[in-house]
Amino acid sequence: MILLKHADVYAPEHLGLRDLFLCSGQIQAMAPQLEVSLEGVEVIDCGGLRLVPGFLDQHVHITGGGGEGGFHTRAPEATLTALTTQGITTVVGLLGTDGCTRSVENLVAKTKALRREGITAYCCTGSYAIPSTTLTGSVEKDIIFVEEILGSKSAISDHRDSAPSDEAFFHLMAQTRTAGMIGGKPGIAVIHVGDGRDGLGKLFRALEQTDIPIKTMRPTHLNRNPRLLEEGLRWTSLGGYTDWTCGMSRENRPAAVLRRAKDQGIPTEHMTISSDGYGSWSRYDAQGHLVEMGVSTVAALHRELRALVKEYSFPLEEALPFLTSQVADGLELPQKGRVRVGGDADLLLLDEQLDLELVMAMGQVMVRSGVPLVKGPYER
Repeated sequence: MILLKHADVYAPEHLGLRDLFLCSGQIQAMAPQLEVSLEGVEVIDCGGLRLVPGFLDQHVHITGGGGEGGFHTRAPEATLTALTTQGITTVVGLLGTDGCTRSVENLVAKTKALRREGITAYCCTGSYAIPSTTLTGSVEKDIIFVEEILGSKSAISDHRDSAPSDEAFFHLMAQTRTAGMIGGKPGIAVIHVGDGRDGLGKLFRALEQTDIPIKTMRPTHLNRNPRLLEEGLRWTSLGGYTDWTCGMSRENRPAAVLRRAKDQGIPTEHMTISSDGYGSWSRYDAQGHLVEMGVSTVAALHRELRALVKEYSFPLEEALPFLTSQVADGLELPQKGRVRVGGDADLLLLDEQLDLELVMAMGQVMVRSGVPLVKGPYER
């Protein structure tokens, strides 16, 4: 049991100074002043620092991405403290190009491990390929029967995808949608979009030719080039969900895209940002030869929040939803992404510079003053 005193709460809307009582992993009470006379209650004086929801990073290669340059270029797995020290208290893991040496079995096992270590974790079945690599042999069964799996992953418009036909792509979208309904899941189809000529063509054709709801299809990496960015904003204007990846060039970074959307009057309620952490980035020459590659960092998510506030003039309460409440809404996780009574106690304390002073996951203090207090078994 923990009593937080004198916290300046952004829920993400600004509520002002509040006390919060946390028990059993949830926020049990919140008021301008609380007194709790129970034995064993730890009192933490927040000193007027800003209390915000824990970040949700919905695109992390938790088992490591990469591998396009050979076995030695496989990226490492994510660690618990790499996530928590950046304020990430909920993560969604995915596979990337490699659905052979990295498997859905690996992914689900890593998801379960992160849950055991103290944060909330989910994943998506599949990789770049269509038909999808799965755990049970069926996309539908993976989503319906495996608790941790929220939806599917695939790739289009990329020289590394499986060159799926429109019909194969539509079928995967329909499978994901129906399985989500049956399994009580969001049934999201996360779609990696590359630099290929067709861009979001398959998604727009799915809208024209099928009855698949627009909310099922979740394209990501849309800020990788100017043409795709324009298509992404068009998809957003139609009511679609769009995810914008950290680590892009300045004019294409998520903060710049969100500033542009807001200034142009494009609704931003379905726009989110994610890190693509532990995924590889790569550059190829005109003949398709790999010339450079590296690994993305989950630290980019926190950096993007700072950029939204300090460089692109978003008030904190308007910047936070892109990595908290709007992500939670899109994933249909009502316990996440907000500071409210009955919600999960995934909470962060931010100082004036938006540095992390405290990270809590499910009511447990994970990080204090930048120092991880809870570590994975091989991080000690």
